Amino acid sequence: MQYAMLVYPSSEEFALSDEERTKLTPEYLAFREDPRCVGGAALQPPEATTTVRHGGSGHLIVDGPYADTKEVLGGYFVFEAKDLDEAVEVAQRIPAVRLGGGVEIRPLAEVGAELAH
Repeated sequence: MQYAMLVYPSSEEFALSDEERTKLTPEYLAFREDPRCVGGAALQPPEATTTVRHGGSGHLIVDGPYADTKEVLGGYFVFEAKDLDEAVEVAQRIPAVRLGGGVEIRPLAEVGAELAH
């Protein structure tokens, strides 16, 4: 089964200096080398966001995140894992967890499968 690991860095991690971020980058890149990893990417900061919503008579396009939130999605990985326990083991090693952030683990829906609500 494939799992999306949505990485929510702490505000402190977003505030790292360029030098500190450079030292941390290899840890994140190492996850891409794991043969179970089938994809992933870092995202630009929240300030680079554009959000599209339906605004009654048309589309509402807003610069920045739609919702004001304390947690901001910083990137993601997609991992192949035999079960949730294996996915949790991988997620616990993502640097954001150690640095006070979090990782949301969500199974990917199989193409053609009914989506649960």
